Amino acid sequence: MKKINVVAAIIERDEKYFCTKRNYSKYDYISYKWEFPGGKIELNESPEEALAREIFEELDIEIAVTRHFATISHEYPDFNIEMACYLCEHISREICLKEHIDFKWLEISELNKLDWAEADLPIVNKLVNG
Repeated sequence: MKKINVVAAIIERDEKYFCTKRNYSKYDYISYKWEFPGGKIELNESPEEALAREIFEELDIEIAVTRHFATISHEYPDFNIEMACYLCEHISREICLKEHIDFKWLEISELNKLDWAEADLPIVNKLVNG
């Protein structure tokens, strides 16, 4: 099965976390699910560089990657991902959704209210449970 290396940004501002809602996908199990934004790592790119690039491309914002939070391996029916997740700070304020259909800034206590992509659930649980 195909393995994809990806990165995800856990962006925090004013004790709230940035969550994005995916658009339609050819895979029903990730369509319209909530996720921490990010994307694929390109050749000769560090995870931190990939994350800053992906966030800028998808949301038109700049972030500062602070530290590694966790790496999640998840098997979806059609592919496997290894997702390196980083805590990040939001530098610029204007968010422009280019691929996602919605976003929210939520407190930790509100994170469990969303319908998350399965690969993101361990990150949500780690944030909520400390």
